Amino acid sequence: MKKKKGIFQRFLDIVEKVGNKLPDPFALFVGLAVLMIITSWIFSLFNASVVHPGKGEVMPIKSLISAEGLQFILTSMLDNFTGFAPLGLVVVMMLGVGLAEKVGLLDYAVRKTILKSPPFLLTYTVVFVGIMGNLASDAAVVLIPPLAALVFYKVGRHPLAGLAAGFAGAGAGFTANLFIAGTDALLAGISTEAARIMDETFTVSPVDNWFFNIASVFVLTIVGGLLTSKFIEPRLGVYKGEALEEEGTEDLPNEKRAFIHAILAGLIYVAIILAAIFIPTNSPLTNEDGGLIPSSPFLSGIIPIILFFFIIIGVTFGISVGKIKTSKDISHYMSEAVKDLSSYIVLVFAIAQFTAYFNWSNLGTWVAVNGAEFLESVNFTGMPLIIGYIIFTSLMNFLITSGSAKWAIEAPIFVPMFMELGYHPAFTQVAYRIADSSTNIITPLFPYMVIILAFMQRYDKKASIGTYMSLMIPYSLVFLATWIILILVFFYLGIPFGPGIHARL
Repeated sequence: MKKKKGIFQRFLDIVEKVGNKLPDPFALFVGLAVLMIITSWIFSLFNASVVHPGKGEVMPIKSLISAEGLQFILTSMLDNFTGFAPLGLVVVMMLGVGLAEKVGLLDYAVRKTILKSPPFLLTYTVVFVGIMGNLASDAAVVLIPPLAALVFYKVGRHPLAGLAAGFAGAGAGFTANLFIAGTDALLAGISTEAARIMDETFTVSPVDNWFFNIASVFVLTIVGGLLTSKFIEPRLGVYKGEALEEEGTEDLPNEKRAFIHAILAGLIYVAIILAAIFIPTNSPLTNEDGGLIPSSPFLSGIIPIILFFFIIIGVTFGISVGKIKTSKDISHYMSEAVKDLSSYIVLVFAIAQFTAYFNWSNLGTWVAVNGAEFLESVNFTGMPLIIGYIIFTSLMNFLITSGSAKWAIEAPIFVPMFMELGYHPAFTQVAYRIADSSTNIITPLFPYMVIILAFMQRYDKKASIGTYMSLMIPYSLVFLATWIILILVFFYLGIPFGPGIHARL
């Protein structure tokens, strides 16, 4: 007799069925661009217009199905793509971070951090390394959980607890980091494009969420560690499975010495940057007042500064382990890193057209102004609005799992709308990031769910989607609740989310 599914399992089945019917992100944005063309035409038939809140001028909705619209579509297509802010930022970041990953530096750092962790700090170390692993982008989701499971097994603890903690850190804690990562550059670029619907000169920097991200690392590490030790492990009980062979934990020749060399090279580089900042007079990295905020060359040039840091430590490590012998090897590893972005670059082409059509037609301004006025008329503003937006985005994650694709859809709507209500685009971006990140691990459409489930079955042959969901839902809900509390703390105490960035404009 077939066992009847519970309500939650039936809900997941519906989500999976609906989500699987959605086209891939590229086709989705092509469809949205076509929809934007048709919508602009319909609005223009009714002579719709909006008063720009900054300029005070009346802006009619322009039809893309017109001579002027067709000319814009044809003549702007290449500029829309090459001028799309996130494209250059992400590619440049990957030149450095990707190099460090391809030569094995990030892999070595992750392995040693977990393997050398004291037993009483092991759980927290696993969560911390998982969170920090987003420097290596999605590679962390594949690398850290199985390694954490193996380490837990070696010290006599339940391996599924280690795997869950590592995956929670890498998947649900994806947006947090102590460093500026590729995600910061990617989202900031999309936010900038969206903010310029209201203000053509507005720029969101990759460091605008940095302080919040740093606080998130420590808060989530503690919360994730406690959740694992006090709830997940007791629920799993004592592990009684068979011993597994140790795999993938042996060092390559000279890796330890190479890692030390890379650290020293990185410290020297950081010392040089700090010396340049603190030159008493005429520092090339500070503003006219001798500070970093606002608009200093240091903040404006943070991406190249980070790029050079990762190139220096990556090249140093690669030379020391023998993976880099000539300059050709450096360009080879960088090329390999950029190859990993090929699907993203294709997606950006479609996103850039959709965004450009949204802006040119003035539909973005119309939605922002009218949406803001509606929210004010029903008195739905302040933090209840932000929390409502967070919950909305977390639910959207069950249908669209790509963080950049979802933000590219939401940003042109919510960033200008919240700007009209007085909120900084970087604050809206924070709200988006915590919602998107925390529910990554529980959406059935998350591409790494199958991989993690396969790792689980190495330790428990009976592990299924139910096992997976029962382990990951607590992390997802607790991380989301923790982040909402943290954003409330930053908001009401007036703590900056990044250098000079507060919730209000």
